[in-house]
Amino acid sequence: MDLDIAAVLIAVAEVMRPARDPWWIIGSAAVVLLGGATSVADIDLLTSRRDAEALVLRLGLTVAAPDRHPQFRSRLFARRQRADRDVEIMGELMLADGPAWQSMTPRTRQARPVATSTVYVPGRAEMIAILTRFGRDKDRERAHILECTGAPG
Repeated sequence: MDLDIAAVLIAVAEVMRPARDPWWIIGSAAVVLLGGATSVADIDLLTSRRDAEALVLRLGLTVAAPDRHPQFRSRLFARRQRADRDVEIMGELMLADGPAWQSMTPRTRQARPVATSTVYVPGRAEMIAILTRFGRDKDRERAHILECTGAPG
């Protein structure tokens, strides 16, 4: 794993210590944590709205305007800008289900060590399903990477 990615994940683990609810790394960083090889432009942190609100306050972040993506959005979205990689904080991720929006909370949660810290990802099958539901070409490519890698998870 790239040292910059590891440094950001360690920082995420540290700021999430006070979290009251489960949280996950999703997206490209989750693919890497599950044993796949892909580029990681930023770190996607999925958490409850309550923990996202607390994190925004603790770090002095600004909540972004609601995203109008046709497939997914968060009830609360903020970005922590870092020199190495940004962290995108998604409080209560919502996925499109026809004309309605459904809250998407992973059912699986696997611990992944990063140096002396621990971060969490959905299980491989669930991460593949999440990436597929996002519907973007880059997400379908990442789902395919996970399908083709033999690493456990």
